[in-house]
Amino acid sequence: MADISSNFLGIKSPNPFWLASAPPTDKKYNVLRAFEAGWGGVVWKTLGSQVKNVSSRYSAVDYGGQRVMGLNNIELISDRPLDINLKEITECVKLFPDRAMIISLMADNDKKSWHELIKKVEDTGAHGLELNFGCPHGMTERGMGAAVGQDPEIACMVVEWVMEAATIPVITKLTPNVHSVVPTGRSVVKAGTNALSLINTIQSVTGVDLDTLVPNPYVAGKSVFGGYCGPAVKPIALKMLTTIAQDELTKKVPISGIGGISTWKDAVEFMLLGATNVQVCTAAMKHGFRIVEDMCEGLNNWMDEKGFATLDDFIGKSVPTITHWEDLDINYHHIAKINQDKCIHCGLCYITCEDTSHQSINLTYGKPYNTYTVKEEECVGCNLCKLVCPVDNCITMEEHRVAPEYLNWIDFQKKGLPLNDH
Repeated sequence: MADISSNFLGIKSPNPFWLASAPPTDKKYNVLRAFEAGWGGVVWKTLGSQVKNVSSRYSAVDYGGQRVMGLNNIELISDRPLDINLKEITECVKLFPDRAMIISLMADNDKKSWHELIKKVEDTGAHGLELNFGCPHGMTERGMGAAVGQDPEIACMVVEWVMEAATIPVITKLTPNVHSVVPTGRSVVKAGTNALSLINTIQSVTGVDLDTLVPNPYVAGKSVFGGYCGPAVKPIALKMLTTIAQDELTKKVPISGIGGISTWKDAVEFMLLGATNVQVCTAAMKHGFRIVEDMCEGLNNWMDEKGFATLDDFIGKSVPTITHWEDLDINYHHIAKINQDKCIHCGLCYITCEDTSHQSINLTYGKPYNTYTVKEEECVGCNLCKLVCPVDNCITMEEHRVAPEYLNWIDFQKKGLPLNDH
């Protein structure tokens, strides 16, 4: 079988699945249950100056009959006394020395506070630190969290403070609430951070209660912008991860991937796009800690099927395939094909193509059902019909090159070739 053990900055764990800093990692009871279930590591819920949280704290977006497509939270850092957290961290490390124990930190904005907090945390035997530069609510009003991550200069300064005191590996967690994560990523790598993690939650409003007229989560007739996570943010996380994995400076450090990871497939996608390991939160909150069993089994089976012996064999393999639009091959063309043996004659492909796309599907009325075929001369290969079709592999996209040679947009313009005449 493949070896799914992970080595992140010299921090070894039996698998690459860590629980992200969040409610599932806020106390010894939770963390021990997670380790017993098989998680490779945890990032302990953010420690700093103790806060007071509000009630309620979560709201969600449901879609297509599925609960919690996206989860919104307004919970802050740990509201438990620092000394209790430190005591419990020490106990967990002793009980499970083979698991990664990373501590998320958010100290007050001065060098002394960071140095004092780091010293206390390192005394627990923890294996690494994660700097929380991403919390988008509550802490930002105090000049912390995303307020740090949104300013490359401030982020650089804080990381420099941390690196003066830290003797264990340091991971800097980036906020997605920026135009690009690269500037802050570059600044903290220059400041000496050993690794990066991303993404933290995205500032959001999940909706408005149409009875109370107050957005959720509801707190005595008011609400605030919260942090959005869960499957809905995965495409955004993958994009931001890729920009970090492609940048000449930031790609030099390991990356811990976060954002909507719910299955082993999600985890593989993150690692293919440059993540050395992954962190999970919403999926564990929805399904419980035992989902890690399926994640480990699925990853192992996939690696065996593909012939990958270790994680390093495929980490980052997909990064070079994301290029610039101007470099795409204009002569590469697809045409849709409908398998009449699989077609259930629902008409969704025709409706979407006729109403909102390229009018490339014929409708032939009949009894007992209508028939749909592709107008090959009109099909632009957009994929929409395939995406809406409810039957797997009923609609496939077949390659029909316009010309055999590779041609990109820049060369197309240089050659003065004609554009569409419609």
